[in-house]
Amino acid sequence: MNAIPMDELRQLLDWPGHAVVARDAVGLAGFVLAIDGPGLEYPSDNYRWFSERYDHFLYVDRIAVHPRAHGQGIGSELYSTLIGHAARQGYPVVLAEVNTRPPNDGSHRFHLRHGFTAVGEQETKGGTVRVRMYERAIGAADHRESQA
Repeated sequence: MNAIPMDELRQLLDWPGHAVVARDAVGLAGFVLAIDGPGLEYPSDNYRWFSERYDHFLYVDRIAVHPRAHGQGIGSELYSTLIGHAARQGYPVVLAEVNTRPPNDGSHRFHLRHGFTAVGEQETKGGTVRVRMYERAIGAADHRESQA
């Protein structure tokens, strides 16, 4: 789990990009926050890694689903909505990273199931964290679905 303080979450919303929120009967069930790229002075080693390699992208900084909503398809629905937005806005790829150290095997499986492909790895946070970089190409099928 990647906890984030509320003030840092509010700051994330100030960056250009896109946010998708899922609600259930109880309240907030999940969200995904994505940042436009490249070219921002966004303070993330992972965003910089992608910025050095891609000309135009939507970078998933964070996706979270409340534990009570796990297994209900909310994460998939969030990504489907985000990918539809990316297709409508002309992004060629959606990018994300997932920890390999400490491991986050469930997130790796989730991203692979949703069409992401590993494109690299890097050490962050002084070598205490290692991440695998993923891309999800936006294809013709995504454009058709985004118009449906």
